[in-house]
Amino acid sequence: MLKKINIIFYLLISSFAFSQSIQSTVDSTQIKIGSQFNLTIKANVSKNDKVVFPESPFFGQLEVLESYPVDSIKNNDKLELIKKYGLTQFDSGRYVIPPLQVIINNKTTRTDSFAIVVNNVVVDTTKQQMYDIKSIIHVDKPTDYFWLYVIFGIILILAIGYIAYLLIKKKQVKKNEEEAILYASPIEKALAQLQSLEGKELWQKGETKAYYSELTDITRYYLEEAVEIPAMESTSNELFETLKNTVKRRKIKLSQDILDKFKRVMSNADLVKFAKSKPLDFEIENDKKMVDAFLMSLDKAIPRTEEETENLFTEELKRKKEHSQKLKRLFIPISLVLFLLLLGAVFIGITKGTDYVRENWLGHNAKSLLNEEWVTSEYGDPAIIISTPKVLNRINDERIQNNLPSHVKAIANFTYGSLLDNFSIALATTAFKDTTSVDLDRIVEVKLKQMELLGAKNITVKNEDYEDAKGLTGKKAYGTFTAMNLIEKEDQQMNYEVLVFSQPGGSQELLLIYKNDDEYAQQIMERVINSVELRKTTEK
Repeated sequence: MLKKINIIFYLLISSFAFSQSIQSTVDSTQIKIGSQFNLTIKANVSKNDKVVFPESPFFGQLEVLESYPVDSIKNNDKLELIKKYGLTQFDSGRYVIPPLQVIINNKTTRTDSFAIVVNNVVVDTTKQQMYDIKSIIHVDKPTDYFWLYVIFGIILILAIGYIAYLLIKKKQVKKNEEEAILYASPIEKALAQLQSLEGKELWQKGETKAYYSELTDITRYYLEEAVEIPAMESTSNELFETLKNTVKRRKIKLSQDILDKFKRVMSNADLVKFAKSKPLDFEIENDKKMVDAFLMSLDKAIPRTEEETENLFTEELKRKKEHSQKLKRLFIPISLVLFLLLLGAVFIGITKGTDYVRENWLGHNAKSLLNEEWVTSEYGDPAIIISTPKVLNRINDERIQNNLPSHVKAIANFTYGSLLDNFSIALATTAFKDTTSVDLDRIVEVKLKQMELLGAKNITVKNEDYEDAKGLTGKKAYGTFTAMNLIEKEDQQMNYEVLVFSQPGGSQELLLIYKNDDEYAQQIMERVINSVELRKTTEK
């Protein structure tokens, strides 16, 4: 967080605080293409100081033709060291010599930066034969088969998942055939459910009706499975009559006393559920014991063949195991497919780059912001009014406010994004205590120096007077630069635009940066610029 604050501070701090410690000069700020000009660096040091001057084949985009030997001039106990460089550039345009590092006793000091204009050589077209400009040759864009490979990859991954499903299912079927499996019988299921019911302690908590409902349901389910009567759809009386007839028809040796006790439990349950009866604790416990005795007695009395007995013991456990195996057959292949898809996405991200993944898979950030509802707000004093995808954040830095020049009343800074995002916006306003006017060209120069301090390299600059359709006038600088992408570990090409406006008593500055190959970010910046309006210092 502290590093981010420092970056924003250096990006937005006003030009009034800019200073350097050693002397550097150039003998010309305008040259013709290929002409040499000289950069001179002077350092006043003592005789024992160790000084290391910069050495590089290029200073920014300017080529070092010659690095002259260090000259020295004695001045009492001081020594003035003079280092001279011959520089040039073979393309026209405006170039910047960035601040250079001079190391004095292991302490780094930076030189001033200088803007150099390289002019075209005038060609006499009356003496040189001219040719017509050739028409543009349209070249068909090569077919991109990448998405075809992606589709084939997805089909292959799904096929692997399906094969895994079939293999697991085949293994499970074979294992089931080889194993001798025992399954729970209806009576074991009923007893387990009764034990679970007691664990809930419903009637102890006052939920007597819920307790009797679950108690009778467990009994009814057992009767449907064990003696095959429609117990769940019958009333208590109907159930009892059907049970008596079934016991008689199937010659089940069940005593009348057990049947009467079961009937009494069902009657007590009906009273609790429908007549809101409240039996005593010992009565509830007796009813539970009667149900246990009834189920055990009935299960023992049911006549079964040896084959029926075996089937009853295997039915429930078989159902449980089949359910577990089905979950396993689905879970393992689905997990495998998801893992392979994630692995493929990571591979594409590495080979094609994060921009490709963001634009084609995750949705383009700049494109989504372009289509969202924008916010029109008024920032600073004197205010600048602009429309942006998101509200700009105010930067509150005490170091700026506590180090204002005497004639400055206030400085306000607002930002969105950062130097290496697809696009970023920095806005600053300065209010003076009087009608001080500022040099707009100087503000542009300082903005470029601040970008260099933040890591911008190879800056190209074009300056022009700015005037829009609404009559708004000021200065505009624009161009390109390169900056290191910390994620992809390589330089990326960025575009920038600087708009500065001045009026008696204040100034307004707008810095826009966007990625060179991002058409949606460029559209955002054009829309921001077209929305700019200024609030005059006299307006309240």
